[in-house]
Amino acid sequence: MGENIAKPTWLRIAAAVILGGVVGGILFLIATLIIGAINNLMGMTIPINLQIAENVLSLGLLILLIGLSIAYFWWKVETTPPSEPESPEIPESEISDD
Repeated sequence: MGENIAKPTWLRIAAAVILGGVVGGILFLIATLIIGAINNLMGMTIPINLQIAENVLSLGLLILLIGLSIAYFWWKVETTPPSEPESPEIPESEISDD
C-alpha cells in the first residue's frame, strides 16, 4: 500500500501506443505469411490474407494483434519505473563576480 509509483509521462504513453501499433502490424504480416504458407503447402482454404479491405477475418486479426500489442506496451509502461527519476528543477546557481 505504501508503494510510491510515479505516473508515466505522456511521452512514454505515446511511445507505447506507437510501438504497439507498429509491432501489431508486423505481427499481422508475419501471421498472414505463416497462414499463407500453410494454405499453399496443405491446400487448405483458411480465409486470412493481406486483403483486409475485402476480408473481415483479416481485419479482425489485424485489430486484435494491434490492440494486444498496444495493451502489452501500455502495461509495460505502467509497471516499469522510468530509467532516470525525474529530478526537481535545479535552481540557477549564483554567479559570483569575485
